[in-house]
Amino acid sequence: MASINAAITAVNGWLPPYVLTNKELEQLVDTSDEWIKTRTGITERRILKGEGQGTSVMAAEAVKGLCEKRGISPEEIDVIICATITPDMMFPNCANMVTEKVGAKNAMGFDLVAACSGFLYALETGSNFIKSGNYKKVVVVGADKMSSITNYEDRTSCILFGDGAAAVLLEPTEEDFGIKDTILRNDGQSKDILYLKAGGSAYPASEETVRNKDHYFVQDGKSVFRFAVTRMADVSVEVMERNGLTGDDIAYLVPHQANKRIIEATANRMGVSMDKVTLNIERYGNTTAATIPLCLWEWEDKFKKGDNLILSAFGGGFTWGSIYVKWAY
Repeated sequence: MASINAAITAVNGWLPPYVLTNKELEQLVDTSDEWIKTRTGITERRILKGEGQGTSVMAAEAVKGLCEKRGISPEEIDVIICATITPDMMFPNCANMVTEKVGAKNAMGFDLVAACSGFLYALETGSNFIKSGNYKKVVVVGADKMSSITNYEDRTSCILFGDGAAAVLLEPTEEDFGIKDTILRNDGQSKDILYLKAGGSAYPASEETVRNKDHYFVQDGKSVFRFAVTRMADVSVEVMERNGLTGDDIAYLVPHQANKRIIEATANRMGVSMDKVTLNIERYGNTTAATIPLCLWEWEDKFKKGDNLILSAFGGGFTWGSIYVKWAY
């Protein structure tokens, strides 16, 4: 009996209409358009506006469009996995809300938390649901409303992040396509370098946590940069080597969009030229779990059946990883 592989059969993204430019940020903090572009590669980012508008709003739009593209009913979906660190509320989970919004009445749904690496963790999880043989249609969503946990008085961090969502559909195939190999890592010893302190069970919301601005994420940017440059490249090269791939074999590197210099360093280590690297950081900034699937969505028409893609990410925790995908359509 042939083995079952999990293939990406459709991808769709959704972005809020409001555009926050570097020029507008110049009015909020001591920064400049040139300074931001030079250090990050970001020109603008999208922001979800409106009272009561949470991550599930963006995720649901991405999933609705995904179903329309693939020509399926939401009722055919077996599982929805939502990678996010900004759910609408602690519970019910974001995926639970998405199933209701899109009409996925027969799906189970759950959230997965791994910061900027969340989509990779969720994609590996979803692929194993497919490989079990018990599930035929698994939707993996990467979605974050980073504006909800960003301190717009902090000039070092408010320039980096935006809001967005994208989703992929995984379906079984006996052909040699889909999720081929995965390496995922984490290091909890680095938890104090990039984190969100309050809102959990250790530091529940209080007057003090609000006064101390503990509900905004905090990072040591230089340390994050140093770790990310090394770890993203390490796992990307490792997954290539154990599958006998060289830079010439890679059609596209699809990296997490945190910083253009980190992306360039990763591509250089892999022996992949920048014309084979998917980029959207200039227009969207860092959308955390949404960056990689948004890149898949925007570059979808450039991918060819059988293309070798390397997906790579690094995020808070620390978490990081790389996935080797053979494009299925």
